[in-house]
Amino acid sequence: MTPFGRVDAFITSRLLNRGQEQQRRYFNRIRVIQPEQVSRELASAVHCPLYVDKFFDGKTSETEQRATGFQWTPGLASRVRYETGGTVLAAKLSLEFGLACSTGGGTHHAFPDRGSGYCLINDLAVTAKHLVQSGLAEKVLIVDLDVHQGDGTAFIFENHPDVYTLSFHCQNNFPLRKQKSDLDVGLAVGTGDKDYLNTLAEYLPSVLDKIHPDVILYDAGVDPHEKDELGKLKLSDNGLYLRDTYVLREAVCRGIPVATVIGGGYDEIMRLSARHTIIHRVAQQMWNTYL
Repeated sequence: MTPFGRVDAFITSRLLNRGQEQQRRYFNRIRVIQPEQVSRELASAVHCPLYVDKFFDGKTSETEQRATGFQWTPGLASRVRYETGGTVLAAKLSLEFGLACSTGGGTHHAFPDRGSGYCLINDLAVTAKHLVQSGLAEKVLIVDLDVHQGDGTAFIFENHPDVYTLSFHCQNNFPLRKQKSDLDVGLAVGTGDKDYLNTLAEYLPSVLDKIHPDVILYDAGVDPHEKDELGKLKLSDNGLYLRDTYVLREAVCRGIPVATVIGGGYDEIMRLSARHTIIHRVAQQMWNTYL
């Protein structure tokens, strides 16, 4: 889960301590594509049409808004629609090129009829459903490594065999009431790099080999970080780097397209932004090495 407004600075943080020439070389290697806003039709394939209309049109109640952590504004609705459109676009690009990264996304707490926990529209669910319904994929795997269980996503796809949900999360953390993913791995408070990575290696390869997904939607939340305000786990910067490297390498070496989203993170803006760049830097390395 991620509070909007904290993700825009990721580009700024990537420029810290870089010279102007280094900046130009870096951005010359990246193709940036702007998404369109998600349509009501796509959003309503996952969410109740009444809820979609209420949120898009600014008619949610104060009680409903408090549950999400946001006061509704036209700008918020626009941002959510672009963010969800960005995840859809990243997934389509990954199918074409093998790997694509969104600069937002991971709003996995949104349920069909409501928002929750800084999440208004479930971009992962909307994207997975669209890929299946449009015939672009027969099997979608959602790998959710945000520190909080993706309860909205798990609930939405509990009885949908074409979308497999895998969640690694801190067990003693939000949400209090967990939903049932296809595979839930609840980690103890204080889990650090070594135990986290060993547990990931224990489960992820077998899931990939069992499911044989056509595409992976990877929620690379940085809130398992040791200094995250809401995480309760103890991953270091290097731990996040090794985590993302492992996930992308396991997928890419099997020829499975991957679309990444940034997921949650809670800290001072520049420190948080730097962490959010890790998945993009890892993706660049994977691209140069394997694609």
